[in-house]
Amino acid sequence: MSSTLHYIALIHEDADDCFTVSFPDIPGLITAGDTVEEAMEEAEEALTFAAEDWTNDDGSRGLKPPRSMDQLREDPEFIEAAKDAIVVVVEFPVDAAE
Repeated sequence: MSSTLHYIALIHEDADDCFTVSFPDIPGLITAGDTVEEAMEEAEEALTFAAEDWTNDDGSRGLKPPRSMDQLREDPEFIEAAKDAIVVVVEFPVDAAE
């Protein structure tokens, strides 16, 4: 049985009507789409692709487990980044990283 992680993502609408997705728990992983729905699809694909060969800032390999929404709400950087963003949950099947 596979389990699923839930990563929080922030979707911002750019000036050119593109929707950019970033992941507070995975700095540097960014994707986009022409619509919110497309941005969500791209976010799922980006997580799967990144899991194959991700290196964290500290040199460790693989995606780190996501923080809970409560933990993120205590992070001033997240609070600032979440202003004017659509906050969404992106599901990531753990077996996708294997």
